[in-house]
Amino acid sequence: MRSLADQTVDELGGTWSILHRQKRDHVRLEELLQQLLATTGEEQERVLHSIARLVFPHAFAEESVIWPTLRRLLPDGEQLTLQVEQEHQEVNDLWTDLETETDPQHRAQLIQRLVTVLREDVRDEEDELLPRLQDRVDVRRLRQLGVAWEAVRRTAPTRPHPVVSRRPPGNALAALPLTVLDRSRDAVESTSRRAPEQWRPRLVSTSQTLAGAAGRVEHWGVLRRGEDPSTSRD
Repeated sequence: MRSLADQTVDELGGTWSILHRQKRDHVRLEELLQQLLATTGEEQERVLHSIARLVFPHAFAEESVIWPTLRRLLPDGEQLTLQVEQEHQEVNDLWTDLETETDPQHRAQLIQRLVTVLREDVRDEEDELLPRLQDRVDVRRLRQLGVAWEAVRRTAPTRPHPVVSRRPPGNALAALPLTVLDRSRDAVESTSRRAPEQWRPRLVSTSQTLAGAAGRVEHWGVLRRGEDPSTSRD
């Protein structure tokens, strides 16, 4: 099997192929990870923000569209996809810890581990899972998966939700409420960065209220259906 990293757009099935769209996001992620390691302070926070908006919708769409397909197609699909889901869970856990960690040394350790896990995840996908998918389906199917994945990615939650199941039906049921809350919070925070100083406390309070609502939604029992115990966080 050839890694996606060694294949051209045409070899991957064209611009709408799921393989090309995965590789495209992975290339952008690596650029952001290099920036993350080279920055500190407010600039590093801006890079983290960009990584989150790339990584979490991307992974949610994988778990909703690609990994169920691989479990149906491959005799060892269960084991292969579980490994990647465990990596996704660790990213969610690390990010959640980063949001509350204030000690600079510990934050640096969390960021270094985050970078390591994200790079391992990319290699597992590009070197193993996605080439196996490429071997089992034709270009037409790769493009159909690309369309489905893109549709989910564009409407997926944009923040970590470590309590929600990494598998259907829990993640599918979580999509609507968490997407509405996450993207509303994104809009509020974007407005806050541009708003006059006197408005910012109210906007910050609104963002915190939305975050609290998302945290409560995560713990709805129905959203944990399908969860493997190894990717569970209470």
